[in-house]
Amino acid sequence: MNITKAHAFCAKLPGATRDLKWPDADSVHPVFSIGGKMFAMFTLKQDKLIDELLFKVDDARFLELTDRQGFTPAPYLAKAHWVKVDGTPLSDTEAKQLLTEAYQTVMAKLTKKMQREIADASRK
Repeated sequence: MNITKAHAFCAKLPGATRDLKWPDADSVHPVFSIGGKMFAMFTLKQDKLIDELLFKVDDARFLELTDRQGFTPAPYLAKAHWVKVDGTPLSDTEAKQLLTEAYQTVMAKLTKKMQREIADASRK
């Protein structure tokens, strides 16, 4: 999956919001969140997404994924079990699976009330 498709996929997940974080001289980071908690991050340089994807993983998958070629612990976020995929092509199926798992991992940590509110809002 190319990075533009991954970005569009995150935008379509129920209740996902996008905002821009950590702007500097030449880049900014589009971040997708659910319930105010981040689950995926991209890097935008000169209005173009660069081939880099960071996302939250379940604690049990962190070591598994970081042992794979092309996956590394995400800078500044590894302690919270985030990984970075840098230039390694992922199939559409695997990218969707990993991003869906990131979304679900974060969603599961939200309060039950917030989970219900997101589910109800996505049905409207």
